[in-house]
Amino acid sequence: MQVCLRDGGSGPPARLSFPSPIRPTDADPYQIPCARDRGVRRDVSVRRVGLATYRRLPNLSADDRMLVPALAALGLRAEAVVWDQPDVPPGVTAVVIRSCWDYHLRIDEFFSWLSRLERRGVRVLNPPPLIRWNADKHYLLDLSSRGVATVPTRVIRKGERGRLAGVLAEAGFEEAVVKPAVSASAHATWRTSRALAHHDDSQFQAAVAAGDVLVQPLISVVATQGEWSVICFGGTPSHAVLKRPAAGDWRVQGELGGTAQLRTAPPALIKDARRVLSAAGAEQAAYARVDGYLDDDRLVLMELELIEPQLYLDLEPEAPSRFAGAIAATLRS
Repeated sequence: MQVCLRDGGSGPPARLSFPSPIRPTDADPYQIPCARDRGVRRDVSVRRVGLATYRRLPNLSADDRMLVPALAALGLRAEAVVWDQPDVPPGVTAVVIRSCWDYHLRIDEFFSWLSRLERRGVRVLNPPPLIRWNADKHYLLDLSSRGVATVPTRVIRKGERGRLAGVLAEAGFEEAVVKPAVSASAHATWRTSRALAHHDDSQFQAAVAAGDVLVQPLISVVATQGEWSVICFGGTPSHAVLKRPAAGDWRVQGELGGTAQLRTAPPALIKDARRVLSAAGAEQAAYARVDGYLDDDRLVLMELELIEPQLYLDLEPEAPSRFAGAIAATLRS
């Protein structure tokens, strides 16, 4: 498939930087064709692409449904694929991981499914090796070792002996957040403190018995200033949102009352988000979301989402076509 440039030529999308602030300009920064363009040559062949979801959303999330017409404009026929069904439909030659929001509860099954797709020769976006690495939050330690500023993280291995109070004291955390190393959407994530450590120790011991656990400081600035998410397609920043928790809460997820607003991202934040992708080897990832907070105007990474992040396509009008263009370009590579 050829992705057409607006001047009528063909080739991969140009990797252009957004001006600051990152907002759409009259010239699409991805240089991809849009359905409204006149006289633009497109590949009219149809290739079937699965958008992977889970059983509770068999018809895709509202956000992902916005991607279907954008892909169709590029000659890609998209359809929902429930990841834990026996097989993908015949003729689907590529699968984009989207709203598989229970994968962390069945991680071994999810990895087995990815392996089956690989054996069948089905192209998976993002690439399975990147997904497997990103599924375990140990990746934060990897990125820290590569020079990325990350939220301080202590990893407690499954079955490791020790008390919560000792972990907090050793790390110097007055208040902290405890979460499984494999988790999503704040699943089994809870808040504690030195004052509550003795009371919370049984919950901590149960978590460590079940698997590896991360202990991180509670980042108070998220409640006061918010958490940034920079959404990138094909390694290029598309848009940014600022997420805030509900009053009295510390979690920014929408299902927990958090809010998200499209915002102009500071130039340093965009630069740091690119550095994160580079350190992760994800410069060419079809999609990515870089989450973090600002400390002296520099990004401190809290999460790098490469599996099934919400991409806030509904907040940025050009985001669906940018995402579709990145998918098309990746499938051509």
